[in-house]
Amino acid sequence: MELSDYIRILRKNWLVIVVTTLVGVAVAAGFSLTRTPQFEATSGVFVSTEGGSTITELQQGSNFTQARIATYVELVEEPFVLNPVITDLGLNMNADSLAGRVTASAQLDSTIVQITVTDADPARAALIANALGASLANAVETLETRDGQEVSPVKLTRVRDAQAPRTPVSPNVPLNLALGGLVGLALGVGIAVLRAVLDNKVRNPRDIENLTDRPLIGAIPFDPKAKERPLILEADPHNQRSEAFRALRTNLQFLEMDGGNIFVVTSSLPSEGKSTTTINLAVALADAGKRVALLDTDLRKPKVAEYLNIEGGAGLTDVLIGRARVADVMLPWGKRPLYVLPAGKVPPNPSELLGSKQMGQLLEALGNEFDVVLCDAPPLLPVTDAAVLSKFTAGALLIVAAGKTTTHQLSGALDALETVGSKVGGVVLTMLPTRGPDSYGYGYGYGYGGYGSYGTYGAPAEKPTRRGRKNAAAEPSDDQLLP
Repeated sequence: MELSDYIRILRKNWLVIVVTTLVGVAVAAGFSLTRTPQFEATSGVFVSTEGGSTITELQQGSNFTQARIATYVELVEEPFVLNPVITDLGLNMNADSLAGRVTASAQLDSTIVQITVTDADPARAALIANALGASLANAVETLETRDGQEVSPVKLTRVRDAQAPRTPVSPNVPLNLALGGLVGLALGVGIAVLRAVLDNKVRNPRDIENLTDRPLIGAIPFDPKAKERPLILEADPHNQRSEAFRALRTNLQFLEMDGGNIFVVTSSLPSEGKSTTTINLAVALADAGKRVALLDTDLRKPKVAEYLNIEGGAGLTDVLIGRARVADVMLPWGKRPLYVLPAGKVPPNPSELLGSKQMGQLLEALGNEFDVVLCDAPPLLPVTDAAVLSKFTAGALLIVAAGKTTTHQLSGALDALETVGSKVGGVVLTMLPTRGPDSYGYGYGYGYGGYGSYGTYGAPAEKPTRRGRKNAAAEPSDDQLLP
């Protein structure tokens, strides 16, 4: 992944990251508030040797003291030193418990033993630290006094009395909160990255680029009112979504499809915007002066007649079984060169009809008569209709819904077309969010086809052809289409 991908992941999962960070801070705060404050008090004991007046004797005494320091440090935590303190102060604990609260240390090349005591009571911590200093001095004097000697050559003197501390050393609330926040932040980022790794939805053009070398020819933004106004070019010609369909129209004209002008429009699964894309693309092409034939080849759940508000009782099914002629059921729509062939009645054998010889002859005739023929076909994965129909066309336009179609489903759709030898002309990404981290940069063109960067969606901006403009071709005659 590139840096932009990580930035998109963080933007997309910012709420998760914020929540985990706050939870980390809250846990750290709870931990800190439930801990008993602990205080530290430290006393210092100076170790020296007595006797000797020459430099050599003094040097030997110093070396002896340095050698003994480590031993005296260890001796502080021994019962021999601890038990007298417990007895004198009347502490309700044993030597092991007290040893867990005591830390003794000595700096390098130093003869001062520092005794630190940690306790919930600051006064008691100081009292124990001072008592340990005195007990250590007594213990060393006892141990270092040799037989026949009255005094020990080693003398320990308390040079620093422990004072009752005013502030606790633990819990360190600011440090705990900072650590909790960092742990929560790291956990949130980890969850965000993991979600991105496990996310198999197609969300941007790069996901499509990783699966196929076919160009992305369209990027249609999400419209929450798409069901209320499926024909956006009629409902709101200057809408951002309308401009996206005009850009798709422009890019479609640059596809290299071996001179073919018949396209089957399909998708992986239902509800990816296949029918609305086909209809709006047909209207956009007709607005540009192209003679367009729109066929509803979805013989299972036809939608074209419903969306265009035309009579769909008779149509493609009747033509294929010889019950009607194309000219009788193919209807002009609007004051533009757009002709619509509804699906007609739902047959029991749609795959057989779409793969029949009659269907091939019909498409060939329409391809000779019209500039562009668009076939709104069923999705590829549930049924084979679109794959069967695609063998009669120049190629397929594959609709992919951003954030809905998975990479596995898109791969399955591509494989289904490849199996029958159909060529994928291009991919159209629909339902793209217009805001947020997954939004697509509409104002900068597609970046794939190189078809211009002057308009809103990467194509030159054009005013839609008004209804009533005198460029509509005459309605095809009976002898121009198959009977």
